[in-house]
Amino acid sequence: GSRYRAELLGRLGLAFETWAPALDEAPLAGESCAETARRLARLKAEAALGRFPGAWVIGSDQVAELGGSPLGKPGNRENARTQLRAMSGRSVVFHTGLCLLAGGRVHEAMVPTQVAFRDLADAEIERYLDREPAFDCAGSAKSEALGIALLASLRGDDPTALVGLPLIALAAMLRSEGVPVP
Repeated sequence: GSRYRAELLGRLGLAFETWAPALDEAPLAGESCAETARRLARLKAEAALGRFPGAWVIGSDQVAELGGSPLGKPGNRENARTQLRAMSGRSVVFHTGLCLLAGGRVHEAMVPTQVAFRDLADAEIERYLDREPAFDCAGSAKSEALGIALLASLRGDDPTALVGLPLIALAAMLRSEGVPVP
């Protein structure tokens, strides 16, 4: 159901339909951020398969981790400001889980992206939030847009994973199922 994931999936040139299941996305007791992202990606795919029996379905979820704790979507300016201040000068790992259910087969991947934030002055944070209120993004910064200016570096195997759908891993899964991508 994510508009960001739909936009990414559209890059592959395949016909698809989006749907967002209503799931409790809270982490389970003792569950790591990576495990939460993997579990939720699978649950989303399974829920979609229940709604669209026989379809191939893709589930994806992302959990941002700062100092061992998850960062959610801020929802408003004050929370976004607080998140950006907390991430200033620090590294955040964005764990992106992916699950493809295809004809009774299950493909799963976990794609982490290490993001180092620059030291951010309060004025920079305010200017950023004035221009790009990223209240619906874990970590409050859109790397695919102006948020890239807040970062010092990115490390990961797939730049689209940071936006929420690892297309390199997904394309490999689809090819293994005989889908010609490209």
